[in-house]
Amino acid sequence: MHVMSSIEKILETLKKNQEIAQKFFEIEASILSILNLKDFLISLLDEIREKRHIPYVWMSLIEGSELADMIKQSVRSDMLANRVNFIDRDVFLKLVENKTDTVLVSSDLEKYAGLIQWQYRTNIRSLAIAPLTLDGEIIGSLNHGDEKVCRYRPDMDTMLHSQLAMIVSICLSNVMAHERLDFLASRDSLTGLLNRRVLEQILNREFERAVRYTTPLTVVFFDLDDFKRVNDKYGHKAGDDMLKYVANQLLKMIRASDVAARFAGDEFITVLTNTTYSEAFEFAERLQDFFIGHPMEIKGGGTIPVSLSFGVSRVGDEISDSAEALIQRADKMLYEAKKKKKQIKMSA
Repeated sequence: MHVMSSIEKILETLKKNQEIAQKFFEIEASILSILNLKDFLISLLDEIREKRHIPYVWMSLIEGSELADMIKQSVRSDMLANRVNFIDRDVFLKLVENKTDTVLVSSDLEKYAGLIQWQYRTNIRSLAIAPLTLDGEIIGSLNHGDEKVCRYRPDMDTMLHSQLAMIVSICLSNVMAHERLDFLASRDSLTGLLNRRVLEQILNREFERAVRYTTPLTVVFFDLDDFKRVNDKYGHKAGDDMLKYVANQLLKMIRASDVAARFAGDEFITVLTNTTYSEAFEFAERLQDFFIGHPMEIKGGGTIPVSLSFGVSRVGDEISDSAEALIQRADKMLYEAKKKKKQIKMSA
């Protein structure tokens, strides 16, 4: 009787393991063909949560890794708010002891607080951390969290978690290769902002939407003042650095629904959805004020002043309006603003 009971337990365990393996296989099958980064991340994490009945599933990515940077640039933050967090490289590698082995934790979770999204920290009682790699380098982890202490005990077998992490890492490599090609086709190579071709496509789409639903849409056209002087005095490397400096600040200041692009040379355009003319004007002035207070620092010490002029246009100012006309009117206003600055400078 006792022997039969032991055999039944073994068979029951084998059955459970087979069911778990099947779920992991289904998860792998569902993500293998996805090449879009946003869709890949959302599909992967949602599939794990639903098929494995895990309440908390997310990725932790090392700050400064290529994947982390690409997510920040190409995926709206609200889409991944509960799915991805970012962590310091040294802190992360210390937690996983710089190894790719899956780590199971059911006590001392305070040690892993930096890995757990803040809104879940009081709920999670056990944790599975499966490190992810890209081109042979650890870039973060796929994490499972549960409110039950017994869900992820350190004495459990981690083979399936490690296998899934390996598959996810391979898929990420394919996704990243695809995203790199897409990025090169749609982005300005120096600043990482959208290029002019993609800007015009997006502006046409947003213009039609604004007209259809009578929602505000504004365009701000920026231009660097005396940019030629920067190149002549400090060199083209400094000029490139200034363009990147301005682009980075633009990305920090716009919302997820807005668009920033390098139009040409030292010209930038932002498309601000659901934004009134006065709000767009205030946004442009805030950007100007930022650079007045934060000149660009240069290697070896010292700074270079950064000065911007801008023009603003909005949907509805002209009867025969178009997306192209929005850019032209903003450009005209920019020209007037620069002309006024020169007059003031000459009379001073």
